[in-house]
Amino acid sequence: MEYRQLGDSDISVSEIGLGCWTLGGLNVSNGHDSGWASVNDIEAEKAVASAIEKGVNHFDNADVYGNGRAERLLSKILGRLGRRSEEFIISSKVGFQSGSHEHAYTPENIRRQCEQSLKNLNRDYIDIYYLHHGNFGEDDRYLEPAANAMQSLQKEGKIRIIGQSAHKTSHFEKSIPVLKPTVLQSWAHIMDTKFIVENGLVGQLLKKNRLSFIAFSPLNQGILTGKYHGKEAPSFEIGDHRRKSQKFSTNSLRSMDSKLDALKQRFGDQDSALPSVALRFVLSFSNVASAIPGFRNREQVEQNLAAMERELSSDDMEFIKELFQTA
Repeated sequence: MEYRQLGDSDISVSEIGLGCWTLGGLNVSNGHDSGWASVNDIEAEKAVASAIEKGVNHFDNADVYGNGRAERLLSKILGRLGRRSEEFIISSKVGFQSGSHEHAYTPENIRRQCEQSLKNLNRDYIDIYYLHHGNFGEDDRYLEPAANAMQSLQKEGKIRIIGQSAHKTSHFEKSIPVLKPTVLQSWAHIMDTKFIVENGLVGQLLKKNRLSFIAFSPLNQGILTGKYHGKEAPSFEIGDHRRKSQKFSTNSLRSMDSKLDALKQRFGDQDSALPSVALRFVLSFSNVASAIPGFRNREQVEQNLAAMERELSSDDMEFIKELFQTA
């Protein structure tokens, strides 16, 4: 396993981490499906054990994942494995749980949620604490108060470094000067590299501010593993956020079939081939410190960690970029 430094901090993370959204299981938040398929605690424990054995030290979590269940389950698993959570780099996020507050980014709510995450994780500090999105209210009225709250928590030692997760370049642009994060996080995968290309707007922000990028959804929620096909759209339970997602429609999946077949022809059709190619592709971008695919069992973790042994030549990279028309 290779490890990469986060910005100018003293924190280094495994280039492949574990995204823990799946540990929250099925969940409905504010009337919307916001979770994943049910997860078996024993299978999850086996998966985490396998990851640790192979050098994974980075676990990405959030208060909203299962309304805290993902944080509590990770803590429980590490305890059962006889490991101190301080051995690992654990992140969490705030932004989708507002309780009785008018906005999730009020200073009072940020502090409350941080304290709850610390309790859930059974820790005295969180290594990376993210603002989970870039919606700071009307006229960005909560940006400065949120930044002040995060920086206060950092000074108090409750968080080590600050991160910003967002879905739009404009959100990063307005947040960075005020929040002063060390890490940015968003999606990045073979089909969409806009946040990680060196000459892109976010890439330039990363370089200018000496920041690192954490890539979630590097397998595009499993689509790039080849497990879904256009012949029949998968069905998901209530509480699984993929249930109404257009990317899992028959037409959308059908449009991927020929591209995934082309990847298999070039890189092999064993179960680990496509996940390892997809992860190594993302990790080939110099801005990326870590990719954090989700997981539900040991088999998925081991398929993903095959990327440790995967090498992509410049010809391979160009083949993939041309196939998916990415930069």
